[in-house]
Amino acid sequence: MNKVFASAAEALSGLVRDGQLLAVGGFGLCGIPEALIAALRDSAVKDLTVISNNAGVDGFGLGQLLETRQIKKMISSYVGENKEFERQYLAGELQLEFTPQGTLAEKLRAGGAGIPAFYTRTGVGTIVAEGKELREFDGQTYVLEHALTPDVALVKAWKADKSGNLVFRRTARNFNPAVAMAGKITVVEVEQLVEVGEIDPDAVHLPGIYVQRIVVNATPEKRIEKRTLTVKEA
Repeated sequence: MNKVFASAAEALSGLVRDGQLLAVGGFGLCGIPEALIAALRDSAVKDLTVISNNAGVDGFGLGQLLETRQIKKMISSYVGENKEFERQYLAGELQLEFTPQGTLAEKLRAGGAGIPAFYTRTGVGTIVAEGKELREFDGQTYVLEHALTPDVALVKAWKADKSGNLVFRRTARNFNPAVAMAGKITVVEVEQLVEVGEIDPDAVHLPGIYVQRIVVNATPEKRIEKRTLTVKEA
């Protein structure tokens, strides 16, 4: 089975449709699948529900899909860096399901592991728990959270072999493995593609069984979200 596609557009062809539930890896702008997000924008699919830790920034990452109004709902942990997100949400034009960061990661991990739901203390007594089942264990109240299994998962890795075995690069690992495992169909964008057997099995972060399609983007922009410089005394 050939998993390698010539372009991001080809990798998404026949997969993405209006109204789907998608998950996108990354944390801020670190480890986002830049080429796949751009191809998703260019596909013109709409009414998407997107799971992602946050929504990029204005004009970059998932911020591009907000500008084109292709996203109707975000399932996120943090959205504070995107003014267009803020404007749409406050105007009632965008739905938002706020989820604590650890809970979001576990919802994706559970989806990939075939666990339909789990109990957690996080969010009990807050708006996060509103409308959800509560249950007591050992005198503590827990809230029931349902797993996430997106129709399509878009992830970024540093290296892959042609079977889809993945290696992530430092902090760009973040949400990407959990997103890849949770997706019914997972498309990965990589900087390097090697032959099967060239990656030491002990170095594989995610096995290729979770990956259906691969596209190479050898020179991603890797934009810095915030740059802080230390001023040295003369």
